[in-house]
Amino acid sequence: MDRYVQQILNKLSLGIIIAATFILFLLVIKTPETCVSPTITKPKPHHRFPKSTCDFAHRTHTSIKKHNRRLWSTNAWIQTVVSFKEQFQTLRDKNLFTKHSRALVVSAGPGQAVMALKEMGLKDITGVEILDSPPLVRRADPHNLPFFDNAFDFGFSAYLDRALFVDRCAAEMERTVRVGGACVVAVEECGGGEVEEVVKLFKKSKVLGVKNVTLGGESRTRIVLRVTSD
Repeated sequence: MDRYVQQILNKLSLGIIIAATFILFLLVIKTPETCVSPTITKPKPHHRFPKSTCDFAHRTHTSIKKHNRRLWSTNAWIQTVVSFKEQFQTLRDKNLFTKHSRALVVSAGPGQAVMALKEMGLKDITGVEILDSPPLVRRADPHNLPFFDNAFDFGFSAYLDRALFVDRCAAEMERTVRVGGACVVAVEECGGGEVEEVVKLFKKSKVLGVKNVTLGGESRTRIVLRVTSD
């Protein structure tokens, strides 16, 4: 009797396994109704937004070159580049850099400051940001710059105050700019004691000037420093 019951249970288990395998096979090969069928040439509105990720149809990919052409032609981009060029021209007039200088732009964003320097004739420009924006900006941590000491003649950061660790970012800028070179930073518009707090972050530099300026439509305070020691 026990042997007979065991045989029935074995057959039942085998039947369940076969049925489950068949159902799983159907689920794998069946296209869910929420997917867009490749045969649909004019999908209805609800077909355009499938609720699952099973639609493997090709989606148009915008190349970096095409994306940049669109971005660089916007009024916002052009106006921001112009505002950076105006500031850089005053710094160049003070002999803080030349077209032969090795320039570093920290927290460069999508690269407006880098483009401004390029348009002014500089060839050796390195823009860094947490997220890269080729071809103007490469990916690097502003708190731990992957460059040798004294690698640059001119360092610039328009948004030093937005760094996660401002003191570390300032120290890295100062480390990578040679003695005699310039570090120029901008922070949210401020004065007096707040400016002094920023200056104290640059332990190996002396202040050359402080001025309220407009960068990219924002009111900022620009601080110019000269690196005086290693």
